[in-house]
Amino acid sequence: MRPGVRLALDVGSARIGVARSDASGLLAVPLDAVRAGDGSMDAVAALVNEWEASDVYVGLPLHLSGVEGTSAGLVRSWAADLAERIDVPVRLMDERLSTVQAQRALRAGGRSTRQSRSLIDSASAVMVLQSVLEAEQRAGEPPGELVRREENE
Repeated sequence: MRPGVRLALDVGSARIGVARSDASGLLAVPLDAVRAGDGSMDAVAALVNEWEASDVYVGLPLHLSGVEGTSAGLVRSWAADLAERIDVPVRLMDERLSTVQAQRALRAGGRSTRQSRSLIDSASAVMVLQSVLEAEQRAGEPPGELVRREENE
């Protein structure tokens, strides 16, 4: 297992959910979501620097069938832009059902969907990151699809 904090992002049209791991790579915890739009890339880059992240994982929203739709294309483009901006690897990770899992977990904790809208994105990022950490423990290497910087050119 490689040391270092990992960040996970759940990129949405309104907010970008953010989660980080502990330095040992065992536990994922939510951070405050970032407002999507102008300045969001700067805010995420600042979090990468603040937490001295070793890797950033971006949830790739696939259809249940595994096919990529419009949202996946937008996230791929966003991740490529991020990879150009920061000096740590950016990887795409399948995020199917992470939002549903996050909603269920919050509901089980006694929060309604209406009460937890602002938490769902970061909770979804936690789900993505926890799956990353578990996959890394099993395989001994980082999971996901590495975003190449030249893809953005």
